[in-house]
Amino acid sequence: MSDSTLLSVQNLCLSFSSEETENQVLHDISFDIHKNEILGVVGESGSGKSVASLAILGLLPEKVSKISKGSITYDGKSLLDFTENEYRSIRGNEIAMIFQEPMSSLNPSISCGKQVLEILLQHTKLSKKEAKAEVFSLLNKVKLPNPDNAYQSYPHQLSGGQKQRIMIAIAIACKPKLLIADEPTTALDVTVQKEIISVLKSLQQEYKMSVLFISHDLALVSEIADNVLVLYQGKMVEFGTADQIFHHPKEDYTRALINARPTMNVRFKKLPTIADFIENTDQNRAVITKEQREQHHKNLYSTPPLLEVCNVEKTYFSKVGLFGKKEFKAVNDVSFKLYEGETLGLVGESGCGKSTLGNAILQLDKATKGKILYRGQDLTQLSTSAIRGLRKEIQLIFQDPFASLNPRLTVGKAIMEPMLVHKLHYNDVERKEKVIQLLERVGLDEQHFNRYPHEFSGGQRQRIGIARTIALQPKLIVCDESVSALDISVQAQVLNLLNELKESFGFTYIFISHDLAVVKYMSDQLLVMNQGKIEEHGDADQIYMHPKKEYTKKLINAIPKGK
Repeated sequence: MSDSTLLSVQNLCLSFSSEETENQVLHDISFDIHKNEILGVVGESGSGKSVASLAILGLLPEKVSKISKGSITYDGKSLLDFTENEYRSIRGNEIAMIFQEPMSSLNPSISCGKQVLEILLQHTKLSKKEAKAEVFSLLNKVKLPNPDNAYQSYPHQLSGGQKQRIMIAIAIACKPKLLIADEPTTALDVTVQKEIISVLKSLQQEYKMSVLFISHDLALVSEIADNVLVLYQGKMVEFGTADQIFHHPKEDYTRALINARPTMNVRFKKLPTIADFIENTDQNRAVITKEQREQHHKNLYSTPPLLEVCNVEKTYFSKVGLFGKKEFKAVNDVSFKLYEGETLGLVGESGCGKSTLGNAILQLDKATKGKILYRGQDLTQLSTSAIRGLRKEIQLIFQDPFASLNPRLTVGKAIMEPMLVHKLHYNDVERKEKVIQLLERVGLDEQHFNRYPHEFSGGQRQRIGIARTIALQPKLIVCDESVSALDISVQAQVLNLLNELKESFGFTYIFISHDLAVVKYMSDQLLVMNQGKIEEHGDADQIYMHPKKEYTKKLINAIPKGK
């Protein structure tokens, strides 16, 4: 271990065991992190990224985890020989961690400022007054817009990006030598993601910290990392500088990770997946030409619209004082038309009104003003029973499939449930046959019918959610951030599936996302929303090539493009 090496992990083998089985999750992992260096660790869910970071911090569950081989050396000391008290003295102090999900990592019953203060009082000799002053200095360093407000606020009162900044403030409070950032920007808006990456980079340079940056997005990692380690199923695939890995990858798996994200310049008929690269079936990929797209649109827009949204507003009121009311327009005078067989992309930052508009169309949250015409019928004027009848035709694919599936129902029963409600098919035998056909259609099989949601990966659960949505053979489907939390490789599979289903069943999509690269790939037309209003509306390719508004340009510029 050289003088410049801060952390060295050598030949690490780690397994988890239950009463019946032992499952090895890390196989001979080796890497070094040097002082004042950022190492990016990339791979899909289940590749061992987070497990390796928890092993470094001594946070693995004792009874079920076992390190059978290898060493972890930090600053010349063997961490595997540390007692819990020794670990406690360096956690948060010398080695700090930013977790993936700030809402579940922050204490909901303590104000954000006090949570930052707590770590300073525990690990430093500062007085309470000095520590409080340092908290405000930290809140300014992570560029929180209103530090006084953030100090007093509870986690639920802040946006996702603001909560992540609080997590960064906690992590850097004691000026650690090593910072572990585990997926710190997953599911954040691209603009907020760019800001968080900028904050991390500037803090790293200011404090001369070493950073272990974990992500499944290779383009994002290439923008921040000096060196990159690629993991797959607990094994090392490739290691090198960010430039080597991003521009001259040696392995098919690394190339697959780079190319699975939708490209902004070429519109492929089908996104390449990991399997395509590994099996070499990605050669001569079919491209949708400009002429083909124009002909498709000519046919699409020659028919009457399926849905018309006319001057829709959604206003929320909150109490101010004893008698006053404050109004907030989440959706403000929005109008557009949607045609049968079209995919309309709805894009914008968190809080712009995308999901509120989607809920108004679905009649889950009534519009305050305006009309929503579906096949010429105003949905806002329909009775509850009439809307219930239309639920069969207008469906939703949720952002979080795990939260939307009943954990006590097998996936087969969960997919059958809406069929029973809407009295589709003659009996349960026929319904079961239809469910098995649907499971096969979304890339699963008959044996999955009797399994429960927790037995599936995130990508598989999203497929189950899609199967449940299309079980009713709807005409219009609202996809609300339905791929935002998925690995890029799994995301490609789900996007391909949605397009295949659209071709087979003639679906019409409203595709809501904050990721402009994904929306642009999926969409015919693009609707850019900002603070409840339509900022820009037009052909998806045209808006990307020639954005008219500064806000749209900002969204496009924030997309990670790699080095």
